[in-house]
Amino acid sequence: MSKDSDSGSFTRGLFLGAILGGLVGAVTALLLAPKSGAELRKDLAEKSAELYDKATDMLQTVEANVGDAVHTAVNEGKVRAQNIVQSAKSQAEELMSNADAVLKEARSKAHTAKENIGDKLQNVKDAAKAGVEAFRSEMDSSS
Repeated sequence: MSKDSDSGSFTRGLFLGAILGGLVGAVTALLLAPKSGAELRKDLAEKSAELYDKATDMLQTVEANVGDAVHTAVNEGKVRAQNIVQSAKSQAEELMSNADAVLKEARSKAHTAKENIGDKLQNVKDAAKAGVEAFRSEMDSSS
């Protein structure tokens, strides 16, 4: 679990414990106090209103803290996503650059190989021509 989640669980537990503890303490104090039924009901109503106000305040505080934590988490997520996208773009650009360099090198080597083959083919043609001429000359001289 994340730190924010643990903090939220602790805050909720603290909030619930404070409400229940306050309620039990108030009811116990009122029931043990020597008062008439009308006074007891009035005191219970006042304590209930006080506890409700405290609970509302604590709930608003918890909501604000959770809201801040969510906002922070969303912003961190956006930043991480932007970093990942930027990293992916950089890697893609680098791969494209490398691929372009490899393609240029392959074209250059293919061109060089083509020239070499052309030169060798010309040498073979020249040798064949020389061989034919030598054969003709040999044939002419023997006749």
